Amino acid sequence: MRSHVLACGPYRLALDRPLVMGVLNVTPDSFSDGGRYFDRGRALARAREMLAHGADLIDIGGESTRPGAAPTDEGDEIERVIPLLEQLRPECDEMSVPLSVDTRKTVVMAAAIDAGASMINDVGALRAPGAIEAVARSAVAVCLMHMRGEPTTMQHDVVYTDVVDEVKNFLNERVEACEAAGIASERIVIDPGFGFGKSVDHNLVLLNRLPEIVELGFPVAVGLSRKSTIGVLTGRDVEERVAGSIAAALAAVARGAAIVRAHDVLETVDALKVWRTASIGRR
Repeated sequence: MRSHVLACGPYRLALDRPLVMGVLNVTPDSFSDGGRYFDRGRALARAREMLAHGADLIDIGGESTRPGAAPTDEGDEIERVIPLLEQLRPECDEMSVPLSVDTRKTVVMAAAIDAGASMINDVGALRAPGAIEAVARSAVAVCLMHMRGEPTTMQHDVVYTDVVDEVKNFLNERVEACEAAGIASERIVIDPGFGFGKSVDHNLVLLNRLPEIVELGFPVAVGLSRKSTIGVLTGRDVEERVAGSIAAALAAVARGAAIVRAHDVLETVDALKVWRTASIGRR
């Protein structure tokens, strides 16, 4: 990595161990929890639970990007995300846990940055008009993800000549665009986009060859938690994919992933503690 820390707004996160990003979907149609945290009170309680379970970051998303999902109106997305962000921020600040906002809309990014978000997690890799400028004007970190097409169509006719090369080249191009716009390298995270315009086989190839993505020199975030690939491999429904998701997370960090997105924070944190201790060989 070019830096051993991630500059994330007012925070500098050490990357000497894998970090766990807790996933908080405040949508009525999330694939992983079916809108369980669409209610703001439940969302706040869930965020507090993830903090207690050891999340290093919390990622709030107000638009579902599952395969086939329709776009969310930007006003609705802001209403879902910003009040929760503002309410949660003092508690996260007290615990030095950055808040990330998962959005591909420039207006939502700007509102989130103004409300105190420390990271923008963009499935569109800041390709929307004005997005790269909005982030460049701030001090927030950004996670650049690879996605083929749009959520409504991304799983249609998924074909690559070499999925790893194509993903790596795309991410490298987006990194270069961000750096040219004035976003410091220590603020950049990259994500190969498991499940976003990829088949199960593509996802497995990406996971196996993840070190080639890591070679780009930026912290790599992975999001495999509860996804359909885990379901295909295990035959389990969404709520029964905890063990499979943890196995995928461990496989990813063993190949160099720096950040793991997780719905099941407690279990993932504990698994990584054991993995890291075993890797070091001592307590």
